[in-house]
Amino acid sequence: MKRTLTLAALVVAALAAASIAVARGLDDTKNARALTGTFTATTAAHVNTKTCTTSDGKALVVTDGTYTGTAAGDPDLTGNATLHAHSVINTTDGIGRVTGTLRIGVSGRDTQAQFDTVYSGGSVAGLAVGHAHDPAARLIANLSAGFTSTGGFTEGKLGGSTGGAAVELAPGTCRPMRTIKEHSAARGTVSANSGSSITVAGLTCSVPTSLQPKVGKFPTGARAEIRCTLVSGVNTLDAISR
Repeated sequence: MKRTLTLAALVVAALAAASIAVARGLDDTKNARALTGTFTATTAAHVNTKTCTTSDGKALVVTDGTYTGTAAGDPDLTGNATLHAHSVINTTDGIGRVTGTLRIGVSGRDTQAQFDTVYSGGSVAGLAVGHAHDPAARLIANLSAGFTSTGGFTEGKLGGSTGGAAVELAPGTCRPMRTIKEHSAARGTVSANSGSSITVAGLTCSVPTSLQPKVGKFPTGARAEIRCTLVSGVNTLDAISR
């Protein structure tokens, strides 16, 4: 007799550890039926984000947040949707992991599940395990969606979801990100001065409005010393003196 586990296109075999746990949990299963649903949860609240740099120079963004919206489909998957998500994303390579809980407000009793997904290029795909409206009915579902830590979940699917990427999570150090400023300086003759930029000894720097009156006192041919900082790819004057 061919048996269909809860939710269409379930790929428990793709997650070996999860498959063992699911198999043990279904030893007493007397019935099984397919479910499908969709969800969107784009209203973000209590979003807390931390950024750092890994030991191999990758930018890591860690976010905890709550995202609310609606779910539709099978009656057990229809209602207000709330997802609490913890995401760890390597933004340098566009890969990471998103885990958390899903609750769908079904009249009488909520459908609830824990999910564990792989993030790749703006989308998540993985497995959700919990219970349906009837707490005796176990829920096992492929889960996929578009995801951003600021915008939440879009075009979510429970069942009928597409496959995702694989990610390796390894131990290592992660230090807070620091902005590295590039400075430059020159001393010599002013070879050009347009008011909005100045060139001294071959170094050209953009002049912010606050320093333009002072820069105006250094005509072409005058001697000057300038100090500049690279801002958004442009050398910007910090100080000028004779």
